[in-house]
Amino acid sequence: MTRSDWSDWLPRAVEAADPETVAIWYLGCNGFVLKGSAGTTVFIDPYVGIGSPPRTVRMIPIPFDPEDVTEADAVLATHEHTDHVHGPSQAPILENTGATFVAPDDSLSVAYDDEAWFDDYDLSEDQFEEVSEGDTIEIGEFTVHVEPAHDPDATHPVSYVFEHESGTFFHGGDTKPAAEFTDIGERYDIDLGVLAFGTVGNIADKQTGEPVRTKWYNDENQIIEAASDLDLDRLLPSHWDMWKGMTSDPKVLHHHAKSFAAPRSLELVEIGDRVDL
Repeated sequence: MTRSDWSDWLPRAVEAADPETVAIWYLGCNGFVLKGSAGTTVFIDPYVGIGSPPRTVRMIPIPFDPEDVTEADAVLATHEHTDHVHGPSQAPILENTGATFVAPDDSLSVAYDDEAWFDDYDLSEDQFEEVSEGDTIEIGEFTVHVEPAHDPDATHPVSYVFEHESGTFFHGGDTKPAAEFTDIGERYDIDLGVLAFGTVGNIADKQTGEPVRTKWYNDENQIIEAASDLDLDRLLPSHWDMWKGMTSDPKVLHHHAKSFAAPRSLELVEIGDRVDL
């Protein structure tokens, strides 16, 4: 069982919220909660693990215990990495709420095979929905479009576009700039978009334990390139806070974005913060 550093105030804050549009909470790493004006609640890539020290070391608080989540309609995963698909972080939400786990095939394989969620949690097969690029699904008041993503470290990453009567939200997972982003930017009017941001660090190799120069997320130029191609109104950088040796300062992005038409503004948040569409 996960022990939250913040007790249960964050799940209670989400449940108590009555947004006029869509409220969005940042969970740290690349996790988010969306709650619409009609109450639909969606988690994206929630992760409350500590990593695998000393290779990956969590640098931020654990903001909630999944056992404390009592309201959720769906949990979405962007790709199969452990900080995006993680049984102890996500399966209790599904078990407690009856929410649907929505993910591409390789992410579902982690739940079915690698971590065997059905052995440890009371879940049913109809709580799992496979999606792929080009799919559109309805989750309560949200229309969710599954779009391509470019993450060379993942085997099948996707991005998600959430359409709501009050605006449009994009979550790119750990994507780098992608050839498809210009087309996505033309097809959707994206009010707020999330892109992963970080620095280059020396991370211990899984086999040898020796430090290896590692770049998992967008640098300053890549994240602005992707945001520009997507024609984002507001860019929210994520993931920069998570891993020791990979953290960065999103304030530097003001300098990189200033000569581009998009993103038109930066939405800089810390773990636990709420923004609204």
